[in-house]
Amino acid sequence: MATPAFKSIPSIDRLLNSSTGKSLISIYGHDRVRDILREQVAQLRKAVETEATPRPTDLNAILASAQRKLEASSTASLKPVLNLTGTILHTNLGRAPLPEEAIAGIAAVASGASNLEFDLATGKRGDRDDHVADLLTEITGAEAVTLVNNNAAAVLLTLNTLAKDKEVPVSRGELVEIGGSFRIPEIMARAGCYLTEVGATNRTHLTDYKRMLGEHTGLVMKVHTSNYEIKGFTSVVPERDLADLTHAHGLPFVIDLGSGTIIDLTRFGLPFEPTVQQALGDGADLVTFSGDKLLGGPQVGIIAGRRDLIDQIKSNPMKRALRVDKMTLAALYEVVKLYRDPASLVTRLPALRLLTRASADIKHLAECLLEPMATSLSTIARVEVAATESQVGSGALPTSVLPGYSLAITPLDHTDASLQVIARAFRKLPVPVLGRIHAGQLFFDLRTLEDPTALLSQLDALEPR
Repeated sequence: MATPAFKSIPSIDRLLNSSTGKSLISIYGHDRVRDILREQVAQLRKAVETEATPRPTDLNAILASAQRKLEASSTASLKPVLNLTGTILHTNLGRAPLPEEAIAGIAAVASGASNLEFDLATGKRGDRDDHVADLLTEITGAEAVTLVNNNAAAVLLTLNTLAKDKEVPVSRGELVEIGGSFRIPEIMARAGCYLTEVGATNRTHLTDYKRMLGEHTGLVMKVHTSNYEIKGFTSVVPERDLADLTHAHGLPFVIDLGSGTIIDLTRFGLPFEPTVQQALGDGADLVTFSGDKLLGGPQVGIIAGRRDLIDQIKSNPMKRALRVDKMTLAALYEVVKLYRDPASLVTRLPALRLLTRASADIKHLAECLLEPMATSLSTIARVEVAATESQVGSGALPTSVLPGYSLAITPLDHTDASLQVIARAFRKLPVPVLGRIHAGQLFFDLRTLEDPTALLSQLDALEPR
């Protein structure tokens, strides 16, 4: 028999026809609201059957619960965050921030049709790479370039095109893991070529390569160890010598620069990192590198070098599966264009601006933020300014750190549980704030915070406080 509790549960029609129900329908659509309400009512009926004290069954409570579910299911999980981790080009947080010019370029082509693969001059089909190719060849000095969705894809496509079913000698010290368990040997296997390990982990000589080159060799590849460094008793073969040896055997010489840059970073007071121009000048036939690391642009893999080899790569059927979209091309063009005026790069390219930010400016920002942060957290934590070091991230300049300052938050009870509660509270803000936990403290590294109001304006919403 139907109990009073069962009878108190509103019907679906009554819920849908209520003022709140109609309002929800106008936002989320009839079918979506109906389905959520059916779930709510089904749960209530089950609760009436199984619970000694059934949950409330009044109409407003059901609609409020449905509204919360609808809001949660309609909120994008991909959202902006404040990266205060101390890692500037953080792979998990989207790597390089884009300049205003790139964002405007994306917006210009995103809302409608564009000449992505259409040549306006001839009225015929065009090549999407052409929108950026001339600019990249101008700046790098390469004969030609082609683009894919990231540098791992660039390496994969290059190997599959030029060395499928052949051997590729690589120094043992260069068999790196790119990240997320993607390793050079595994990429080579997927590309259909055979890895030939050369030399030892810490020392490789030109004679080691000489012994490995033969009729079954497809190309020689050198991998720049951009995400680690071997020190001590070491030896590597200079690129120029390796290029000469490779060319003497009629083989292509490929350098994977990984995080690659197209400008000498030492002019900005940063550590030296090999440039694409240098790699090509040292005899590389092809260079592969990323667009969203030191270059400061969108996620993209760039292959630059000899035109005949680029033409072969572009004719590989896999190229279509790895190509980039119009928004990436628009953003990349605007970023690379900034390199025509190196003097303005520090102010116009966000990644470089953050990397070169003066330590004194960061300290001043920390001192300005200290009081409002300390006041907001006064009941649960102590806040102080601490001298810390930032890292570049994304496999770039792995042993280099940049001095700066952080806000260090220490729970009053010094427990890890309280520390996790505080970190979680900052992650739950409208624009989540992400820091770094170390030695019982939560550090907010301020090198990457250019707009302090982005943090301060949210403190009132912080729970607990």
